[in-house]
Amino acid sequence: MRSMESQSGSVFKYLMDSARRNGAGYFVLLDPEGRYSLKIEDAVSRITRDGADAILLGGSSVRRQIFGDFVKKVKSNTNLPLIVFPGSADQLSRDADAVLFLSLVSGRNPRYLIEEHVKAAPTIREMGLETIPVGYIVVGSGSRTSVAMESRTDPLDRDDVDCAVAHALAARYLGMRMVYMDAGSGAELSVPEKMIEKVKAESGLPLIVGGGIRSPEDAARKVEAGADFVVTGNMIEQDPTLVAEFRQAIHRKPES
Repeated sequence: MRSMESQSGSVFKYLMDSARRNGAGYFVLLDPEGRYSLKIEDAVSRITRDGADAILLGGSSVRRQIFGDFVKKVKSNTNLPLIVFPGSADQLSRDADAVLFLSLVSGRNPRYLIEEHVKAAPTIREMGLETIPVGYIVVGSGSRTSVAMESRTDPLDRDDVDCAVAHALAARYLGMRMVYMDAGSGAELSVPEKMIEKVKAESGLPLIVGGGIRSPEDAARKVEAGADFVVTGNMIEQDPTLVAEFRQAIHRKPES
């Protein structure tokens, strides 16, 4: 996918084209500190073969060298777009194709609203990574997740749909190109469908949904509610053979 670097916005265009073609897109999130049932090389090959649209790479507290080595290993076993889902400015790699330039709009910790972005910006420019500005919204999930602990912010109340809409609209008015609603890694509960439906309808932005999605049926419900992209992580660490089932549930249209 490195040929995309020469074309501004080409990763984003690829993602949106994939979502339109298939009805929705499917991302697998790989954490360098994850506990995989297969060797990571075998897991990545399986993810690629069984039809994920892109691979997200990131974790809450992964150090720079570990992250860079992990991205190289993944890159050598796939031709899918590699998109950094950073937990900090240290999680960047020139071997990736793009980075989700996340602003945690649901929190009030300045570190994740702008401080990490300022640290990362010169490195992103030097690496030539495509940036995809994303409004990141953490939604209550019934348990204290790693993203809430690491960011030191409280998630939005999962029943307060209007509050989620207001945050998504703020992201839109700030010029962000996508919204990512996340219940967090290891969440007990996934993002409610009623919240997905209203946020998608009111914000008009492409919507990524992840966290706590444990079955293809649950993934399909997120797409039916309005998710443009669905992310799975822990489930695939445990059983990469599930990728094909999730892809079938998420891709609502047959590929042409």
